[in-house]
Amino acid sequence: MPGWVAAACITFLAGLPACTGQTSAATAKTIKIAVDLPLTGIEARAGMTTLNGVSFFVGRHPTLDGFNIVVDARDDPAGATPSRGVKNLEAIIADPQVLAMIGPFDEDVARAQIPLANRAHLPLVSVTTSSRCLTKEPFLPASLNPMRTTISCKAAGLPSPAELRPTGVNNYFRLSTTDDLQGPAAADYAAKRLHLNRFAVLSDGEAYGQALANGFRARFNRLGGSVVDHRDMTSLKAADLTTFLQRAKNDGAQGLYFGGTSANSACAIRVQMASVFDTAGGTPAPMLGGDGIALDPTCVRDAGANAPGIFATVPAADAERIDSALPVITAFRHQFGRPGDLGPYTIAAYDATGVVYNAIDRAIRAAGGKMPARDSIVAELATTSPFSGATGTFSFDSAGDTTLRLLSIFTPAGTNPRAAWTWVDTVDYSTTLPY
Repeated sequence: MPGWVAAACITFLAGLPACTGQTSAATAKTIKIAVDLPLTGIEARAGMTTLNGVSFFVGRHPTLDGFNIVVDARDDPAGATPSRGVKNLEAIIADPQVLAMIGPFDEDVARAQIPLANRAHLPLVSVTTSSRCLTKEPFLPASLNPMRTTISCKAAGLPSPAELRPTGVNNYFRLSTTDDLQGPAAADYAAKRLHLNRFAVLSDGEAYGQALANGFRARFNRLGGSVVDHRDMTSLKAADLTTFLQRAKNDGAQGLYFGGTSANSACAIRVQMASVFDTAGGTPAPMLGGDGIALDPTCVRDAGANAPGIFATVPAADAERIDSALPVITAFRHQFGRPGDLGPYTIAAYDATGVVYNAIDRAIRAAGGKMPARDSIVAELATTSPFSGATGTFSFDSAGDTTLRLLSIFTPAGTNPRAAWTWVDTVDYSTTLPY
């Protein structure tokens, strides 16, 4: 990519320093990449470390084909209604210098933003959202449902991808893979790494949790394992699951898969498991789950002394386990001195910015060196040929999803809720899907 030399200007619209002193000529030759992330509130660290990946890439490549590149970062705090993200997006759309946006972080915000951005022909590139219905029907393919029936997005209470795209053209791309692969990845880990063949499965009864649980059941059965007991709960708070767990143990269950979230008291089940399952050779019976519990201090807090033995999937790669990412991580740490500046999505955000640059570069060239139109960026992203990023080589499929389908599995490092979780494995479905 040519011409990326000079000083970068990054504007943070979250009470952070802004660039000043640009000349009108410089402003006229400026392209902005917007960012919409939680920069304050309970997910501020995740949002800021993701923003760090964007700013690090732009800092290394501050001009593109004669245009200065500016990051326009807007705060979209976790817990705020999607209307905050909509307000941010309306301001972003109103700025003609913005050609693309990195984000959103949250799936509810994505559902609110995609139609607006679609009408404005603004490309969105997310590194965190994993709900399948943002890009694809069905919510759960029949081959991942033990009942062998397809569950549509509408049946799951979600809008279809077509409803989110009023123009009929896709403008939403993402580097994270999709939730339908989380249950199968956990099943692969249970069967191939833990060498277990009998499991009990429980869900919190919500669509997300049921889909993960069904995906685990279908894949585990396909791998030759047996799900000896299964139950969908309507409420887990203060629920006594001892009878269910004891029956599962009597039926030969060697562990439990849980589909759901920490907010629904998922990891409190570990306390009840400890009173039922034996600790074989000092190793507790495992409990597996998805990103509704992964990396979450609440999960560790609820599990207490029983946190060891929890394993949870994240629908994204762990960059520190990817050889091609290590030089970028080293350079990042040299510039960003604090250990907390690097987060789970920093390097994915670095790659997201790189793929946006790649699309803008091609669009500028097609426009004869002039400022390209937003819809040309959308078109270039859609036709991205294998892009070699820090996290690997990927393209986007026809729905805008990455072809690099990597899922990471983590376990709590101990019983301290504030301690980082430990990576244990990566499951790769880039070549072959698990269904």
